[in-house]
Amino acid sequence: MARKAKGLVRPHTNKIISLYRLFDTLIISVTLWAVLSYNYLEWNTVQTTWLLLTIIFYQFFAELTDIYSLRRDVGLVQEIWGLVTAWSLVVIALSLINNFYPLILDDYKETFWYWLSAVPIELFSWHIIVRATVEHLRASGKNTRQVALVGMTKIAKEVETILNNEPGLGMRVSGYYDSRRPKSDQDPDRIPLSDVNYCGDYAQLYKDANEDKIDIVYITLPMKAEHRIKEVLDMLSDTTLTVYFVPDLFLFDLLRAQWRSLQGIPVISIYDTPFYGIDGMLKRIFDIVVSLLILTLILVPMLLIALLIKLDSRGPVIFKQRRYGFNGEKIVVWKFRSMKVCQDGENVPQAQRNDSRVTRLGHFLRKTSLDELPQFINVLQGRMSIVGPRPHAITHNEFYRKQIKGYMLRHKVKPGITGWAQINGYRGETETLDKMEGRIKLDLEYIRNWSILLDIKIILLTAIKEFVVSKAY
Repeated sequence: MARKAKGLVRPHTNKIISLYRLFDTLIISVTLWAVLSYNYLEWNTVQTTWLLLTIIFYQFFAELTDIYSLRRDVGLVQEIWGLVTAWSLVVIALSLINNFYPLILDDYKETFWYWLSAVPIELFSWHIIVRATVEHLRASGKNTRQVALVGMTKIAKEVETILNNEPGLGMRVSGYYDSRRPKSDQDPDRIPLSDVNYCGDYAQLYKDANEDKIDIVYITLPMKAEHRIKEVLDMLSDTTLTVYFVPDLFLFDLLRAQWRSLQGIPVISIYDTPFYGIDGMLKRIFDIVVSLLILTLILVPMLLIALLIKLDSRGPVIFKQRRYGFNGEKIVVWKFRSMKVCQDGENVPQAQRNDSRVTRLGHFLRKTSLDELPQFINVLQGRMSIVGPRPHAITHNEFYRKQIKGYMLRHKVKPGITGWAQINGYRGETETLDKMEGRIKLDLEYIRNWSILLDIKIILLTAIKEFVVSKAY
């Protein structure tokens, strides 16, 4: 039996996405016209060219960052970060084009920067208004979807709690369905009947689906119940319901669970890098572009620091350290020398507060993280990334891998100049095992949740924190 779509959005999703794109394009265009008019500048073919390039780049990057998906599981913060990423990439692309093919006349340069700065503010405001309006409608009962939970499991209860805590998603749990009711409220593997709205068995689920009482199904049965899962899936394949399977993979310490294929055989990656295919290419392009821009800005300060190091103490300007890189391969990481001796062998102690090995200039370089500026060259070389787990001395790796479960999984990505652990307070010396465990936990959390948006967030928060507090010495 065919099901009818309900709600305000679903029957017109493609039209709404087209309108969304159109309004974003209008905002970009009208803002340019307003800025030019305000500065009494004429519109000419150069402005038209740059506007068309901007719109093309923006729509392309907006597609990459999934801004127009209208998915209920994408929150406002994710959407805003998507906008930040898309517009940042637009500005980078336009800057690179103008460097190689300068089209913007001197009289227009300041105006164009005003335009590029004003557009994201207006886009943010527009998207926030739309998002707030939609979430208000959903919270008030409009544009909602009815959710059925299959399985009287603890995972199902977690799903219900999440949906109840996010009314703006517009997803209402209509009830639980299971062919096996708990024998009692004391069944340790099932949730008590008294805690849920039990609607019936799988036959009742199928009946309710065909009576338009359900829109979305979350199957939360344990993986060992494969026959029951298949029974439900076979039944629901005769409907047009949206069906999700919530596997009880939390039993395992997954790093980056993803579906793969081995000559047609589906497999799930347990411990793997997140940087496959387009994600890996996007991460590398991001690293190259950002490191090039930063190196352009810091070239003169780096030369000055190199001169000061030579004047301050005897020894090389660059300290080359051996570290573990991607997949545990040994790499050489560069730093400005901040110590009187260059130790890079066995039994290297971590730098400590008031460490006698640190030079006068070294104290300043380490406190401000300026000693790490040469690592942007390592990023260009492909040894490191802008964002990732900070590299530890090899001797420290060998010690902690025996003490901390999952320690070496942090090497499933390239080491970074900054990372999720560093902006969450784990920067500098980790003098206790508990602190190192906390750092590793956050490193693995970064790998599990990686996205370009997260990288940009970490970079921005790192820049802010560097002006506020520093724990390195």
